[in-house]
Amino acid sequence: MKEKLLLLITAFLMMHTLQAEKSLNNPSEQFYLYVGAYSQGAEEGIYVYRFDALEGDITYISTAKGVENPSYLAIHPKKNLLIAVNETGDYNGEKSGAVSSFAIDPSNGSLHQLSQVASGGGAPCYVSIDHSGSHAFVANYSGGSFVMLPIQAHGKLMDFTDLKQQKGSKSIAGRQDKPHAHGIVLDPKQKFAIATDLGADEVISYAIDRKNGKLIQSSVFNIDAGSGPRHLTFHPNKKLAFVISELNSTISSFGYDAKTGALTLLSTVPTLPEGFAEKNTCADIHVSPDGKFLYGSNRGHDSIVIYKIDQKTGNLTYVDHTSVKGKTPRNFVIDPTGKFLLVANQNTNNIVVFKVDQETGKLRSNGVEIQVKKPVCLKMIPIL
Repeated sequence: MKEKLLLLITAFLMMHTLQAEKSLNNPSEQFYLYVGAYSQGAEEGIYVYRFDALEGDITYISTAKGVENPSYLAIHPKKNLLIAVNETGDYNGEKSGAVSSFAIDPSNGSLHQLSQVASGGGAPCYVSIDHSGSHAFVANYSGGSFVMLPIQAHGKLMDFTDLKQQKGSKSIAGRQDKPHAHGIVLDPKQKFAIATDLGADEVISYAIDRKNGKLIQSSVFNIDAGSGPRHLTFHPNKKLAFVISELNSTISSFGYDAKTGALTLLSTVPTLPEGFAEKNTCADIHVSPDGKFLYGSNRGHDSIVIYKIDQKTGNLTYVDHTSVKGKTPRNFVIDPTGKFLLVANQNTNNIVVFKVDQETGKLRSNGVEIQVKKPVCLKMIPIL
């Protein structure tokens, strides 16, 4: 009996040793996972983990402490720099939030702060970086503005060179009494910055003048009143874009004109199942790396909605709803291999890993879950 038990234990240890060696020998499936969270003062700030896309495991590495409310993150294209917004309303006595840059240590993924500048408006909630790595683009939620900031070669941020103050309001009291900038992403050719204004129900295209550091408005799409457009993502084919609207729980698909930056509405679908009548607000949206499926998060229904994408027409066909095993899924990420989807549940302080069925698009929890205080943004880079 003892010999059988010893053999079982030996076999178990050998299996896990082989799995670990297999993971280490597949660097293309090893990633640093960065977690932005709501934190203040000396509290924890940006968490650094290792994500194994072979097994779907998460291992803690370190924390960049004392970073105030790093609620959204962006990674430089060279993978050596991370930029975070500091979602506050008071920076050095000004009615502004801040933007911070951090050097990434490639040996262990740890962060070292390089700079911090004013965001130009209160409660910055989104940041993106162009493919050249020369500029960052920020949305200030309560300030209702979008800004453009130069990034120096060594990673330090310069003061913003342009600020676009939005105007207008729409129908939902308390949420649309004034502009609320909520997202700004660059189009696939990096010619335009596409911005979403939740308060004014607008999706705005800005041509980017890098030489003079300016954003030049080129077109505006007025989405349905009361929608509250929040985040936008492009399809890998570069011809389609998708917007998730926070206030009316919908996803809209658009055709995209790369020459003018203009959007043409193709269709709109619900993020909620029929008959769900409780309060819900949408948050994040992503396309699978292979372009087959679209995912969006529901806060209230606490689920990820899944749609299949017709890559020629942009039409969306419903696939499934998956419980996020927590509350308030503010942000999620699909790992670059497309095999796993990780959800940050803000109000239950947990990050949950789901296995992606790449044929059907459906999600299934793989049993991996970690505890993180108020996680609100997830980003990954490969470990080289």
